[in-house]
Amino acid sequence: MQWRRLYCKLQRLLFPSQTDQWLSFLRIGLALQVLFYCIALRSDWIHLFSSEGRGLISRDLIEAILSAETVFAPTLTWIVAVGNRLGFDQYCVLWFVWWCLVFGALGLLAGILSRSAAVLVWFLHLCTTNSSELFSYGVDNFTSIGLFYLILAPFPDQWSLDARIRRGAPKGERVQGFHRRILQIHMCIIYFFSGIAKSAGVGWWNGTSLWRALTRPPFNVIPMGLLIDSKNILPALGTLVCIAEVGYPFLIWPKKSRRVWLGFIIGMHLFIGIAMGMYLFALIMIVLNMAAFGAGLIGAKNLALEREAVDSRRWPESL
Repeated sequence: MQWRRLYCKLQRLLFPSQTDQWLSFLRIGLALQVLFYCIALRSDWIHLFSSEGRGLISRDLIEAILSAETVFAPTLTWIVAVGNRLGFDQYCVLWFVWWCLVFGALGLLAGILSRSAAVLVWFLHLCTTNSSELFSYGVDNFTSIGLFYLILAPFPDQWSLDARIRRGAPKGERVQGFHRRILQIHMCIIYFFSGIAKSAGVGWWNGTSLWRALTRPPFNVIPMGLLIDSKNILPALGTLVCIAEVGYPFLIWPKKSRRVWLGFIIGMHLFIGIAMGMYLFALIMIVLNMAAFGAGLIGAKNLALEREAVDSRRWPESL
């Protein structure tokens, strides 16, 4: 009976009943993320990804550095090589990749061929990220993570055009719950170990790490005079960041603290986006947090109570 009870608790943990609202939020949010990514890089697209010394930093150099670590990471050279065999020069191929990213993101936004669009956008985005690794930072990694979840996601969601056109049976709520639960656990691991790494040194506690982050070009959006006048609050802000990340896996799960902590985390990323000009980073983190813990949070109390009642009838505690 103890094993049976443990099995039921494990079932409730890994396969909770969930709607597909989280998936709709993740799909639409990542589509906007990729669209803004393409728009932001449009004017510098060729300068950033050209090879043979014509780019800002030659793509050949960046990919040579990457190949020293692994030869299996996809890069734009793979696509350019195919285009060259078909008689196209690298500039035509690079713009073709840009347009494929745009149309793939639009497909995700509308929910047309969602899984195919997710695979296309994930692969092309990974190629561009690997071919510009010296310029990449957390936003590219988190975007790739989100797109990978979309590849495996239980499509179609009810807000997509695929659901209206194909009129297929929606995936079960337990399948939705399992995929969302994996994303939730992943986010908890990311924040917890990021917070532990920050807390290990004194830089975030005394404000020096935050000072360096806010004064380092091109993230020095806040005027230096204002930073100097408010330097005394930097240790408090750095401490809050450590508390927010280390406490994330402990305070994001309870229903009483979830709204508060989710708002705390979103506010932190909004501050990062505004104060450092990292708008795409702020957007992707808000999208992942809302998909993991925010979607369906407001106005879902009655639905949650109903599902808890169903779960208790299906897996009674007395087992």
